[in-house]
Amino acid sequence: MGGVWRVVVVFIVEEAPQGQARAGYEDPAVLAAQTSFTVNEVEALYELYKKLSLSAIKDGLIHKEQFRLALFRNSRGSNLFADRVLDMFDLKRNWVIEFGEFVRSLSTFHPKASESEKAKFAFKLYDLRGTGYIEKEELKEMVLALLGESDLSLSDTAVEEIIDNTFNQADSNGDGRIDPQEWEEFVKKNPASPRNMSLPYLQDITTAFPSFVMHSEVED
Repeated sequence: MGGVWRVVVVFIVEEAPQGQARAGYEDPAVLAAQTSFTVNEVEALYELYKKLSLSAIKDGLIHKEQFRLALFRNSRGSNLFADRVLDMFDLKRNWVIEFGEFVRSLSTFHPKASESEKAKFAFKLYDLRGTGYIEKEELKEMVLALLGESDLSLSDTAVEEIIDNTFNQADSNGDGRIDPQEWEEFVKKNPASPRNMSLPYLQDITTAFPSFVMHSEVED
């Protein structure tokens, strides 16, 4: 996956009206210090961010429809999984993804990001009610939504088996819900779980975004 950051730009970045392209912009050096990205990688992501932000509403920000189109290849319709991912990226809860939010959220999927960081993101993704626990109904809702985004179809029996198997392994105290500590132990025993259960289109960034590189004058 390391080669992702070194392939050639294959798109042309449109010019935005003066003052718009830098909406929500943050210093790449600051973002690099706060994430798993290098300064060069952050600058490359800014070129990508500008391209995505200019695909519809040309205000230098990524809106819900643009975000769905970039990550899920469609901008219409409602899907719990897609909306939940948007909510996880939209740290300020203002229905747009600013550049800093874009970089900080993507950092979770960087090869250098810790498994703990990935696990925490996955837990929050499935904790739909924000109670600090994952309950069976929440897991079922998210599995069905994920299957819908992936154009996969499983029988009701197969879905219930996934739910039951997950809880049999993760719910160690048998109270019918998974707390953060149980989730952490579950992930340690099943290290592929955060990757397989959260963002299939972000496992490899080339699947979600055009291949790109930024030739920066800044030395890391």
